[in-house]
Amino acid sequence: MLVSITIIRYPKAYVFFALLAMAVHRLPCWLNKNIAFYKLMGSGKNGTFDIYPDWQQWAIMAAHKSAISPDQTSDLPKTLYGTFISKWFRFFNCETYTMLLEPIEGYGYWDGKKVFGNLPKQSNYDGTIAILTRATIRLSKLKAFWQNVAGVASQMANAPGLNCSFGIGEIPFIKQATFSIWNNKESMKAFAYKMHEHSEVIKKTRKENWYSEDMFVRFKLLKSYGTIKGIDPLKGKL
Repeated sequence: MLVSITIIRYPKAYVFFALLAMAVHRLPCWLNKNIAFYKLMGSGKNGTFDIYPDWQQWAIMAAHKSAISPDQTSDLPKTLYGTFISKWFRFFNCETYTMLLEPIEGYGYWDGKKVFGNLPKQSNYDGTIAILTRATIRLSKLKAFWQNVAGVASQMANAPGLNCSFGIGEIPFIKQATFSIWNNKESMKAFAYKMHEHSEVIKKTRKENWYSEDMFVRFKLLKSYGTIKGIDPLKGKL
């Protein structure tokens, strides 16, 4: 299975159209016969769970039924999401950064489905790895969640082995996700389980049952294209 995530950054003057795209782009994604699953999402300001949205930055994540060939990458948004969305990005002068991924291990559900297939919980892969951590937060646990994640988020930015991260989500404050890229599994595990604040938050989520649904998936990073804020955060790292 091929999975894509595209980070889209709009000029400030077109923020209204970024919001509009969250509704308008559902139809072309739904009609695209090569898309098995998709989500249109907003972004947090600081690259991880963030209560404050970045109104200029948005994301599309999709699972595709077939792979793409190198000659289809000249207009990658068109190949992945169709002509309408590709032309929309060009018309509004959007900057896009796309990563192509292969899901290799993980667990959990998204809207009640295993959208990336039946994955093993572990694999032998240990190269550059992308991590998707997402959750639907129970309304009664929102206060506890946001009180606890701020400290972890601030430390993640400086974690050894982290190449970059993006905070994304379908519904502000409630359906949240972090997509991050690490040098290898050991770097990710060192942050997740050896950093005291993060390990304590993990324990709380389980003990206090914060989430009505959650998902944790690791991906092999195949290729990246484009820039975000003028840079390719993975340049020279693949």
